[in-house]
Amino acid sequence: MHDDAGTQIYALMTSSPGASWRRRLTALVHVDVLNSCGRFIFGIKRTAGFRREMSVTEMFSYIQGFLSADQDIREDIRKVVQTLEQTAREILTVLQSVHQPSGFKEIPSKCAKARELFCTVRTQIAELKTKFPMEQYYRFHEHWRFVLQRLAFLAAFVVYLESETLVKREEVAQILGIEVVREKGFHLDVEDYLAGVLIMASELSRLAVNSVTAGDYNRPLRISNFINELDSGFRLLNLKNDPLRKRYDGLKYDVKKIEEVVYDLSIRGLAKEPEAAGDK
Repeated sequence: MHDDAGTQIYALMTSSPGASWRRRLTALVHVDVLNSCGRFIFGIKRTAGFRREMSVTEMFSYIQGFLSADQDIREDIRKVVQTLEQTAREILTVLQSVHQPSGFKEIPSKCAKARELFCTVRTQIAELKTKFPMEQYYRFHEHWRFVLQRLAFLAAFVVYLESETLVKREEVAQILGIEVVREKGFHLDVEDYLAGVLIMASELSRLAVNSVTAGDYNRPLRISNFINELDSGFRLLNLKNDPLRKRYDGLKYDVKKIEEVVYDLSIRGLAKEPEAAGDK
């Protein structure tokens, strides 16, 4: 850490007692916690106004102050993420009703209700953005990655129910009120978007089964065509051995499940191609 940065940090600690200097200190540090602490200590010792050597106790007291500031930020983030998770559960509850026999007739109203709840999501994400320095996005990313993937899935599911098309990453970001480009701040990673799409595929395999129960025999065929196209698209990606790849491996089971539904409908003479039904 440069001498001027060390001077700024020392000034923050001496002029702002309590948690306030800790929050401001954390905003100055953009690297690994332990490395930052080490540089921070040496920066203080090299400050012109610092006339004596720091004792070990003082060094670790300053380190504890930094760690406490980091813990305060993470706690603030967790509180907002908990509200996001609650809203995501509310949206999922609304959309789950489409799996009921009478739910297919209510798809437009349920999608409209879900979009209203996404307004709450945008407000909560706007609050989340204020809880940490934006340049440290990936330092705290683990706190909201799972809920962001769930929200991406819910947005994709709503768009599919409305238009039976695959939502674009840009559209998901717009629904959530975040960016697509990393440099613009809080954004939707490609990996999080793809994870949300794969979660939607599992939900559609369930919808195919429940469509038959509701007497909608053509919907499973449309879902089958959509999932097969989705599977073909994912095969073009060179996914490494990571959580996204493991989630993608589950897509083949969704494809198989839907194909079994379509096969059962076909041998019973209940499945008709949409084009043929349109001709009649």
